[in-house]
Amino acid sequence: MIRPYTPADKEELITLLKLNTPRYFDESEEQDFRVYFDQHLESYFVVEQDGQLVGCGGINYFYDERLARISWDMIHPDYQGQGVGKELTLYRINEIKKDPDMDQIVVRTTQLAYRFYEKVGFRLEKVEKDYWAPGFDLYYMTIPLK
Repeated sequence: MIRPYTPADKEELITLLKLNTPRYFDESEEQDFRVYFDQHLESYFVVEQDGQLVGCGGINYFYDERLARISWDMIHPDYQGQGVGKELTLYRINEIKKDPDMDQIVVRTTQLAYRFYEKVGFRLEKVEKDYWAPGFDLYYMTIPLK
């Protein structure tokens, strides 16, 4: 079940981040994730199965640029490869498509996950080495909506 995030979810999502570190995230990103919840949270969703949070991801809107950005996606390691991430990503893409002011969807990911985003329709635009942390390159990907 995909539902909106509530503040009561925060610590469980921090644990989810830690379960994906260092495979998909650098240790330094935990503080960034906490700041995201405190200062940049707009539209964020969690995936719940049998009372456990098994995934999460957000949307940030940049109306002056007419784009929405998929943000802070992660899936519990025990649930990866089972379609949870795809379901959550497609859910957010459909949420963004409801907004007529959006022309583009962006995801900023790494070399570790960009193939996943290609499978759901994102196109690679640029790569920047060691952007997130050493060994974690930026893969900037887009889906045009118009």
